[in-house]
Amino acid sequence: MSAALNCNITFIGGGNMAQALIGGLLSRGLPATRITVSDPFEKIRLLLQEKDVHVTEDNIEAIKNADIVVFAVKPQVLGSVLKPLKGLVDDKLLISIVAGAEIKTISDLTGSERVVRVMPNTPALVQTGAHGIFANQEVGAKDRELATQVLAATGLTIWVNSEAQIDAVTAVSGSGPAYFFYMMESMIRAGKNMGLDEKVATALTLQTALGAAQMAITSSSAPSDLRKNVTSPNGTTQAALEVFDRAQISQNIQTALAAAQKRSQELAQELSDSIK
Repeated sequence: MSAALNCNITFIGGGNMAQALIGGLLSRGLPATRITVSDPFEKIRLLLQEKDVHVTEDNIEAIKNADIVVFAVKPQVLGSVLKPLKGLVDDKLLISIVAGAEIKTISDLTGSERVVRVMPNTPALVQTGAHGIFANQEVGAKDRELATQVLAATGLTIWVNSEAQIDAVTAVSGSGPAYFFYMMESMIRAGKNMGLDEKVATALTLQTALGAAQMAITSSSAPSDLRKNVTSPNGTTQAALEVFDRAQISQNIQTALAAAQKRSQELAQELSDSIK
């Protein structure tokens, strides 16, 4: 984190994901005086002012002294936000967390090749995010390390081998929290159907999800082995898993993620077409 601590970082857009990154950076020791946020909404600026970071609604003013610029805006305003910055960011590392925005799109709009594309996910809000990252050959080792340090402030960072794999990252981790929330909803509903109080069913479900994830992260065994270890022959767990297998839950999950990947590809193309 030492290199990033010596950088001035500007966020264009101060929404939830930007706030998560800012909070993580501050907790890692980046001085608030090194952070600038540009956002058109006064409510967001006032909220960020409480963290003692610089705030403005002038994007050009915000990037003047920046070493790193993080684009954290909605895809639909990307063109209008980035076009006025063209030619002004050549000496800066650009990190984009804009959903669906390909590196070529960012490069065409800004005139810069030093672009890192990131697919984050919402657990970054509680410093347990999972970030898939890609950059082209124009981004050197030093810039890659800086990008890693910035994003690691809110969770796991994984570099992928091609930009096309960002669509797979979107399907697995970008959209992934919703899949687990869906499972939690179903388990809570089942607990209520079996007579548990909703608060009891919720507490048991959420703690079980947390515990299972922690076991999988810390264990040297694969999730498939952990599942086998808790599945006694002819026991309760086996009875439930047999229902999952009959319903082809595993195959359906794989089909669902493939649909998410395909939609990610479509959204990227739609965004690119809309800006041309």
